[in-house]
Amino acid sequence: MPQDTLKDHGAEKRLVNIRIWVAIGFMVLLAVGLVSRLFYLQVVRYNELSTQSDENRVLVQPIPPTRGLIYDTNGKLLAVNKPSHILSIVREQTKDLDGLLDDINNTLPLTDGELQRFHQRIKRRRPYEAVPLKFDLTAEEIARISVNLFRLPGVDINAELIRQYPGGKRFAHSIGYVGRINDRDLKRLDPTLYSGTHTTGKIGIERAYESVLLGKPGHQEVETNARGRVLRVLKKVSPQAGQDLNLYLDSELQKVAIDAINGRRGALVAMDPKTGGVLAMASNPSFDPNLFVTGIDSKTYNALNRDIERPLYNRASLGEYPPASTVKPVMGLALLANNVVKPEDRIFDKGWFQLPGSDHRFRNWKRSGHGWVDLSRAISASNDTYFYIQAGKLGIDNLHDFADQFGFGHRTGIDIREERPGLLPSREWKRGAYGQPWYPGETVIAIIGQGYMLATPLQLAESTALIANRGKYVQPRLVKEDIPEIQGEFWGDDITIGRTPEAEAKNWELIIKAMEDVIHSPGGTAHWRIGRGLKYRMAGKTGTAQVVSIPQGEEYDAEKLKEFERDHSLFVAFAPVEDPRIAVAVILENNNGASNIARKVMDSYLLPRLTANSSQVPTAIK
Repeated sequence: MPQDTLKDHGAEKRLVNIRIWVAIGFMVLLAVGLVSRLFYLQVVRYNELSTQSDENRVLVQPIPPTRGLIYDTNGKLLAVNKPSHILSIVREQTKDLDGLLDDINNTLPLTDGELQRFHQRIKRRRPYEAVPLKFDLTAEEIARISVNLFRLPGVDINAELIRQYPGGKRFAHSIGYVGRINDRDLKRLDPTLYSGTHTTGKIGIERAYESVLLGKPGHQEVETNARGRVLRVLKKVSPQAGQDLNLYLDSELQKVAIDAINGRRGALVAMDPKTGGVLAMASNPSFDPNLFVTGIDSKTYNALNRDIERPLYNRASLGEYPPASTVKPVMGLALLANNVVKPEDRIFDKGWFQLPGSDHRFRNWKRSGHGWVDLSRAISASNDTYFYIQAGKLGIDNLHDFADQFGFGHRTGIDIREERPGLLPSREWKRGAYGQPWYPGETVIAIIGQGYMLATPLQLAESTALIANRGKYVQPRLVKEDIPEIQGEFWGDDITIGRTPEAEAKNWELIIKAMEDVIHSPGGTAHWRIGRGLKYRMAGKTGTAQVVSIPQGEEYDAEKLKEFERDHSLFVAFAPVEDPRIAVAVILENNNGASNIARKVMDSYLLPRLTANSSQVPTAIK
């Protein structure tokens, strides 16, 4: 065999060794690269990547509490929670929000108002919080979004409870409503308590008892996939539901009141003199509170806000009106308590009164006068001249101090925040407001509830209940539950709790008898309108408040005046006289007939109860 055909085993071995070392070197380099990368990810970028990993895998989602329900006195629901499907977006789960909104709009058309409110909400959201875009989805809308979810990152459909008010307009001013949380709300609300909650009470009971109705939120830790879809719940802490509230309000009586007002501008407050419970609080015109729950559009809100009849305005507790002759029973008590007159004292009314040295005539509503008038007839016939003559003897200081005991010039402290104190004028008030002294002529018109004096229908109902109770004070309130930490919030320095007017028992009876005569005596101002056929004894007082001044020598003619310049009609009453169960105050703006409204409400409330317990019906009418 030739020599050159023999293998060189040494060369082959060296070649193999070289290859082995090259392979080992390559493997070492790979290992070093892998270890370096692992070190970089696990050590250098540990904090950043671990956070991202947890956020991609585990999310903490708030669970909003169920808001407490609100019932009327008979257990009828006035505020409920309705299931609703909501389209929402988690901002962090989409890279192009504007593009996403365009895609949604192509699938499910969105209004300009919905987009505007969404952009407002998304500015206030917390990280990874779902922000509502569209509420109350229909079955068809849910289906259209569901089949397109694969191309809508960050979009989800959730079932939530939203507030609903079955009574609609009837209870808008008393129950109030919840609305979307805005920037002003954020400044006063605890963000922890509102995790996952998008609404808060705005007015009425909903706002006043917000902390009780709200409840406490819970939370859950969930595992999600890369697209943010929940895979499973890892941990859950259940929320605590809000407390239910039971009210004194009677929904049937409220309906009677609204129907009796019959579309006119006005208000009615009905109270139980025994408990202070408000049985009805009507203000007309009103609005649908359901419009505000998920966010009212600007066009609708502006229409309500600019309406000349002011439907958003709670006339029952915010409306300040001259109380007119409805204060004559209080002024009569003031005259007796200050020994200005005796029950038998009489004056002769020729139809007008003049202050000494003055040419101005203060006229009685009956131009020819009532002739001889004592205190009882001055109330039953609503004679102005009698009170004009006594005004100077009583004086503004005594008038103010006595009316103050009946709550005039003070908020009642009812358990809603929307309340005004009215105005009980005094020397100090006028000097501070106008820098002027008090003049005698101003006392003359103040004693008949005109001039500077203003009162709310709620104050008139409170003072009427005080007369019905012969001086025993009851605190007006809407909610039956005793929640001192809430109700105490409404008792400020301008509220005197537990007032007890100083009046003798015989004086109470004299004034109440005169108020009975308003209804049951042929000479009473309300007898021919509501007194006939009455099946119980009612005590009341009519009033007519001037809106514009009528020149001396001219008579009032409603037809010659514009609608908003016509007189207001007022009426206060309680019944039955011997055992008062209801006290009512009514005002009709620029209209008449307040007493008819009160009669319908009192009949509706009393007649079924008197029939059920005939022993409570006065012997005279059995």
